[in-house]
Amino acid sequence: MKKTLCAAVMVCVTVFGMYAQSAVIRELAGEVELKPAGTSEFVPARAGDEVAPNTIVSTGFKSTAIIAVGSSEITVRPLTRLSLAEIQIGSGSENLSMNLQSGRVRVDVKPPAGTRANFTVQSPTATASVRGTSFEFNTRSLKVTEGGVSFRGNRGRAIPVPAGSESFVGKEGKVVDPSYVKKTSVQPPPPIGSDFTGGTPLPPSEYFSITIQYPGR
Repeated sequence: MKKTLCAAVMVCVTVFGMYAQSAVIRELAGEVELKPAGTSEFVPARAGDEVAPNTIVSTGFKSTAIIAVGSSEITVRPLTRLSLAEIQIGSGSENLSMNLQSGRVRVDVKPPAGTRANFTVQSPTATASVRGTSFEFNTRSLKVTEGGVSFRGNRGRAIPVPAGSESFVGKEGKVVDPSYVKKTSVQPPPPIGSDFTGGTPLPPSEYFSITIQYPGR
């Protein structure tokens, strides 16, 4: 029975070319902590530490971490808490899922030619579907550096945000058209220790979700 099960698993890996993988903390500065799944306490993180699925990553005041996973790089800003829910890497595809609880991240996805990368950032009340390689966001605002984002709050329709543009979720839960957004007023103020300026933040529950579907080159 065990041999049959092992054989079945090997067939699935061979056919679909997918396997679970951990992320790695490439660099860090300041106070960065990890809380592995099934544990109750945070422990100090070090460069080179693996970040297994469902491990919570937390940064303190003026603290940052760079997490590498597959062809993606996540820059975790100060006072941010997140976890990687799914990490599946294959020869021609990458499926990555991240839960952002609070704070701000920058995500860069640069898959090799012929590789498809699906990167999903989830939170309760909004969704953005991305076809591109680089963006920054926190619990309210979005800045696209490369590619384009279809950005939707918990109300209203999705709004396309092209490269070089910014947008945010307004108080009514709708996304503001980037053509009406001034770059100096996009970012809501950060908690102490982070680097956002301007605007008014939403309550902690007002998060949104971003999904990257990079078609490969």
